This record gives sequence, C-alpha cells and structure tokens, in this order.
Amino acid sequence: MVNSSIFRKLKSFFLLVFTGLFISLSPNNISSKWGFAGHQRINEFAVYLLPAELQSTFIQHLYYLISQSVAPDQRRYAVEGEAARHYIDLDHYYTPGQDPFWNLAQNWQEAVDCHSADTLQAYGIVPWHVVRMKYRLQKAFEEKNLALLLKYAAEIGHYIADAHVPLHTTENYNGQLTNQYGIHGLWESRLIELQAENYNYWIGKATYLPSVQKAIWAAVKASHLALDSVLQFEKIVTKQIGTNEKFAYEQRGTVLTRVYSRKFCDAYHKSLNGMVERRLRAAILMVSSVWYTAWVDAGQPDLSNLKLMQEKESLGLESDSLPKMHARWKQRNCH
Repeated sequence: MVNSSIFRKLKSFFLLVFTGLFISLSPNNISSKWGFAGHQRINEFAVYLLPAELQSTFIQHLYYLISQSVAPDQRRYAVEGEAARHYIDLDHYYTPGQDPFWNLAQNWQEAVDCHSADTLQAYGIVPWHVVRMKYRLQKAFEEKNLALLLKYAAEIGHYIADAHVPLHTTENYNGQLTNQYGIHGLWESRLIELQAENYNYWIGKATYLPSVQKAIWAAVKASHLALDSVLQFEKIVTKQIGTNEKFAYEQRGTVLTRVYSRKFCDAYHKSLNGMVERRLRAAILMVSSVWYTAWVDAGQPDLSNLKLMQEKESLGLESDSLPKMHARWKQRNCH
C-alpha cells in the first residue's frame, strides 16, 4: 500500500501542476518580452546552482522567484526612477575609439562627483543598482526576513540579467539610430522563444564573488563588447535573406502577429555563434553567485525554519511551467 503521506504530497504537487497550467495558458500571461521567458529561466536555473543549504530554502519558493523575476519590468513605467535601473548607455560617456570605461567610475559616489546623479540617472544605473540590491539582499539574510530576501533575490536576478544584454548598454537600444528598429525584441525575446530549448543550462555551481561591484561591471563590459556583432550581423543577415523574407505572420492567440521569420532568426542566431546562449548562461551563473555571496556575507544564516508571515507567493508562470520545470529538477538531481 502506498504511504498516505507520500500520496498527499503527490496529490498536492499535481494540484499545483494543473493550477499552474491553467494560469500559464491564460491570454494575460503570454510573454512579450530576456523577455519574460528569459528572465524566468535565468532565475529558475540560478536556484539549481546553489549549495544545498541555500537551495533547500529557495527551491521551496521557486514559483515566486520565477514569477517575480519580471516584476521590475511590470512596474518599469509606473514607478519613478525604475526604468534607469535596467540599462546603462555607455556610449554617452565616450567617443568612438575611446575606452568606454575610462571616464566612468565603478563606485557610485565617485561617478556622482564626476557626472552628477541626474546624469547617471538619465543614462542608466544598472551596475550601481545591482550593488545596492546586493546589500539589501544581504541585510534581509542577516535579519532572516524571508519575504524580503525572496523579493530582493527575485528582483536582483532581473537587473543582473539585464546587464548581460548588449542592447542594454547603448543609447541605440532598439536599433533606432541605425535603421534597425525592433532589434531589441529580436535579440532578447524572439531568439530565446525559438532557441531556448536547445541551450545547455547545466553550468556548474555558484561561486563566492569577492567583489560584486567588479563582477557586475565585468558583465556590463562583456555585454558592451558584443554590441557591434549584435548590430552588424543583423544588417548582414538582412541583406542575405532579403526584406521580403525577414518577417512573417504567426497566430498569437486570436491575433495574427507580424514577427521576425524563423528563416531570418535561424540565420541571425547562427551568425551570432552562440552569443545569446553564452550571455544567458553567464547571467544564470552570476545571479546564483550573487545570491550565494549575499548569504555568505550575511554570515550564512540558517534559513531552514523560516516561514512567510503571509502567503505572498504567486503561481503566475509562462506556458513553459510546472511540468517541464519539475522534469528539469529531476534531471538536475540525477547528475
């Protein structure tokens, strides 16, 4: 006879599965953007890289960490100052041929002294905001405030992920200055939509970061160095494929939507030679490592007995939700 407690757990799990499917298939949950699907994958797989002591708590709240990975985007235009936390227009601070970082201090106060807080805010503050969020997360760990540490963990994952997107490091963020309008959604959403299932997400383990400030600036630098390829290869592939075959129409729910064609996306993705996957993997590893670093810097508190004072978790997932996520978790545990 099957143990009754195991049966109850299985029953609860499949109830969550079907609830998650119902929510994820709702028209209101169709993703439009490292887009939503990318951010959710980054937070999900970052949990799998954590050491057991920390992972045991995070895995219990995996649904929240995934669904809230997109919260900063959802309030981006509603909260004053939020938008600037997602990008940094490095090209504002240098002229062609110069080192993009020669005139931009990594320390916030030094940067303010040189450029003013208003200027920094106007051209994006993502690397500085990641450092600020790390200290908020660390304090939440120190205070063993589960609600806050989950909130900060989910949201810092979003900002770190944004810092890994080349188009989040330039004023030409959507190709509007080079007649490539729409390239932002192409790179971080459409390519993910078509290729994400083919990527390798098993990266290793989270590592302690002696300086989160240096780590996030290194990520921003790597993103910016990839920018020329992002723009140039889009032009090359457009010329090869031709504008007539660059776009197609696909049914999205009840709407026929104009999208970049699969033929064009496949050629563009191939020309980037694994760039999208590399940036995605780097984002996953850094998110997990920053979570781990904040926990270590907080003194590695025991989180095993923490409970939320109120139920604050959400099951708002994409269609790639509970069944696939459960299968990936089982696969991870078998390695």
